Amino acid sequence: MALQITGRKLFVKALLAEGVDTVFAYPGGMITDILDELYKTSKIRVVLARHEQALVHEAEGYAKATGKPGICLVTSGPGATNTITGIADAHYDSVPLIIFTGQVSQPLIGNDAFQEVDIVGMTRGIVKYGYTVRDRETLGTKIKMAFYISMTGKKGPVLIDIPKDIQLKEGTPDYPSEIHLRGYKPAEGVHIGQLKKAFRMIETAKRPLILAGNGVKISGAEDELQCFAETMDIPVVTTIMGNGVIPSDSKVFVGNAGMHGRYSANMAMTHSDVLLSIGTRFNDRITGDLSEFAPDAHIIHIDIDTSSISRNVIVDIPVVADAKVALSKLNEWAEEPADKVVRDEWISKIKEWNEAHPLGMRRDHGMTPQMIMEGIDKVFPTGIVTTDVGQHQMWAEQYLPEKKDRPIFTSGGLGTMGFGFPAAIGAKLASPESDVISITGDGGFQMNMQELATAVCNHVNLTIVLLNNETLGMVHQFQDLFYGKRYEITCLKQRPECPKNCKGPSDKCPPYVPDFIKLIESYGGEGIRVFDEKDIVPALEKAKGNKDKITLIEFMIRSDELVFPMVKGGEAIDKMILK
Repeated sequence: MALQITGRKLFVKALLAEGVDTVFAYPGGMITDILDELYKTSKIRVVLARHEQALVHEAEGYAKATGKPGICLVTSGPGATNTITGIADAHYDSVPLIIFTGQVSQPLIGNDAFQEVDIVGMTRGIVKYGYTVRDRETLGTKIKMAFYISMTGKKGPVLIDIPKDIQLKEGTPDYPSEIHLRGYKPAEGVHIGQLKKAFRMIETAKRPLILAGNGVKISGAEDELQCFAETMDIPVVTTIMGNGVIPSDSKVFVGNAGMHGRYSANMAMTHSDVLLSIGTRFNDRITGDLSEFAPDAHIIHIDIDTSSISRNVIVDIPVVADAKVALSKLNEWAEEPADKVVRDEWISKIKEWNEAHPLGMRRDHGMTPQMIMEGIDKVFPTGIVTTDVGQHQMWAEQYLPEKKDRPIFTSGGLGTMGFGFPAAIGAKLASPESDVISITGDGGFQMNMQELATAVCNHVNLTIVLLNNETLGMVHQFQDLFYGKRYEITCLKQRPECPKNCKGPSDKCPPYVPDFIKLIESYGGEGIRVFDEKDIVPALEKAKGNKDKITLIEFMIRSDELVFPMVKGGEAIDKMILK
């Protein structure tokens, strides 16, 4: 009889074969055997998070920084269910993850055993593939499938549920070197006929526009996009997730479009006659009222995911392809526009819109988020930036240019508060020599601030830029603009004794909790509180110099600072509130 090994040994063998060097994990009864096997190898670093949701975000940060799948390992029951928000976040932003969950032994499945849940069923709509291993002989194949599916086509999360008896049972030691899956055929080439049809439409357009999304970034097609757009003099607007795919100083770059996009970007989309969308699924934050979206435009949609095309916006020319493949082919045909005068008029019109309503905040009433972002840009010209979700996220996207040597990792599709700080930890573990800056708000930070322990215990010395306006800012903004300043449960100082009709902060307000400076100090880090614009750069420089400890800078900003421009939900994107 051939040598046999346990499932847990094969699990570790598989990870090593796939080149895994880091696993984000939290222990529990149904994965103790796997953890015991991991203990025996020095080639895989196991990072103990303080919460399962956070460890998924840490794996996302790691995946974004390395281009490899982030690996998660959690126990059954609540360990598995705590990962669901993170899995959904990865699903919507196409982040490759592999989530391994422990499961009760097969004889107990279906008996409501202790910590038994159907995690495969629960996550079916937010994973590319989910499977409970029922046969020890298929374990290696299923793990190989997980890596292959996660990293091909539209990247995303895969979940493999491993019952305890499968972990302990002996079976084949073989782990496949490659795999072929019937029925799973990710797009590899491009339909030349469709692409030529699209090119002819672009070539003859008077007001062409490129809308670039996260798919350009994932495929590594930034250079190809810039070459095509600049050769053909086509202006480029981006989604939030596509921010940075073209340099902000490029002659064709307009800015972010959508709900909090630049005035000029939204007007350009509204008045374009041909819209070339690459690697974005036209979600509602970009389109606004669908009936009024790009009303005069013929729409071309390039996307690797067939199901994304014509799902939200009916397009004229669909092209199923990886962004890099499609743009490389388009560049073979690209040339200066035949009617340069007409194209220059279009570009000039966009510049006029931008000059009429430029992006910027007042500079005459103290420290603003724009000043803070400008300070970060000056002190940290390179590195990795992560954001949480809310007003600070929009200010970062508006005022902190994203570039190749300073990417911004953010939560786009799901908009997950609590994403930013754990993602920064994962990014720093992946790229320890890089400066990593976590931009967060006082609300979002509190959702996963227990990960300070994870950072400190793993010598993750990064900079936390915390904008404290003492409110849950984005919903507070909605209440300010559309709900008669009825600030229901968005003030983070609120106590039962506070007046019901409070219209904003006063000297009668109770103290804010927690004290973030004392909090970071309790973890052995350094805290800096900033009230004045003159102290922005010195504080950031101090943080940058702290190579042996984590640093939190708390910037005290006004609660009435709002994000503009803004499009009210359901309105057309050219109906912007500018101030």
